[in-house]
Amino acid sequence: MLMLKPGRAGPAWQALAQELPRPRAILAVSAHWTTPTPTVSAALRPETIHDFFGFPEPLYELDYLPPGAPDLAAAVAALVPGIRVDRQRGLDHGAWSPLRFMYPAADIPVIQLAVMPQASAEDHYRLGQMLQALTRQGVLILASGGLTHNLRDIVADAADGEALPYVSEFRDWFVEALGRRDLPALFDYRRQAPHAARAHPSAEHLLPLYVALGAAGDNAMASTFYRDCQLGALALDAFVFAAADA
Repeated sequence: MLMLKPGRAGPAWQALAQELPRPRAILAVSAHWTTPTPTVSAALRPETIHDFFGFPEPLYELDYLPPGAPDLAAAVAALVPGIRVDRQRGLDHGAWSPLRFMYPAADIPVIQLAVMPQASAEDHYRLGQMLQALTRQGVLILASGGLTHNLRDIVADAADGEALPYVSEFRDWFVEALGRRDLPALFDYRRQAPHAARAHPSAEHLLPLYVALGAAGDNAMASTFYRDCQLGALALDAFVFAAADA
């Protein structure tokens, strides 16, 4: 619904794009594409996928039609042994929702990278490490998910920014661990973070973050660009990962 009622998130996405160097291409790591093994898309003209149900009709009329980047997909395939290339898949809302605000002209090539829910957080970090070279070649790695994501806990009348207590406790733990780059704790968040299983009944919405962290480099630090919560249960924090000497 942020596409129709962007609130504070839409302007924040716009501001983020203005802060970042303009990329030559974008690799979007989306929580909404899950596969059993590493997979990258390579459609020449990726279609807009409306991968949601029961929402207002105007949402299904939105599109985002940037060019694809088969050359970037080939570069990803060269860096990740055994990765599968999907030449048909378009862009799901995990990718096109933020990009529609960040780069509304849709003139930057975009492909997607899937996450693997059965793989660990550390596996996704290692996957990101394989992609480090891309960040030095003008590629933006956009990790799209959610710092918390439990749809069963949604509070329909929650005020903007209001978070359930467990959401705040999980968020504070995670942001603090990111801030000190405590990789062992971050990899083991399901045991160490408070309320982790409730914050993420399944892991797919947190896994993109680990890909971005790994791709940013061994000395990368995270900074919070935007902090918000919607519907009580959905922490929408946005982070920028950059090398400490950048």
